[in-house]
Amino acid sequence: MRDDQSIRSALERHWSVSAKDEPDFVDEIYHDDVEVEYPQSGERILGKANLRALRVAYPADLRFRVWRIRGAGDLWVTEYVIAYDGKPVNVVSVMEFRGEKVGRETLYFADPFDAPAWRSQWVERGPNFTV
Repeated sequence: MRDDQSIRSALERHWSVSAKDEPDFVDEIYHDDVEVEYPQSGERILGKANLRALRVAYPADLRFRVWRIRGAGDLWVTEYVIAYDGKPVNVVSVMEFRGEKVGRETLYFADPFDAPAWRSQWVERGPNFTV
């Protein structure tokens, strides 16, 4: 098992190349038999080969901005924004490591929305989660 700092470094590298046309580097963090789940659409991608094919065929221009990486041991969470052809989507990635590589990843996607005026007296504006 990697130590936490080497996992963090691997994740930082992974996210830095995820929006670029570098499938070899994006793939290196995954086991060959990785399972990637999209709960909102009910989809599961089985295996690194299928994940690579999906990413290579993806029809949109993607840009990533990572906001936070947190974790320890086998469980790591990354919060980031993906812009699909300029349209931002907030994403949470939950990666479960099995030894040196990711054995399972679950991705949650959420479109941004305007804050309602009625609660403005109790909140402050947070960071601008855009790419």
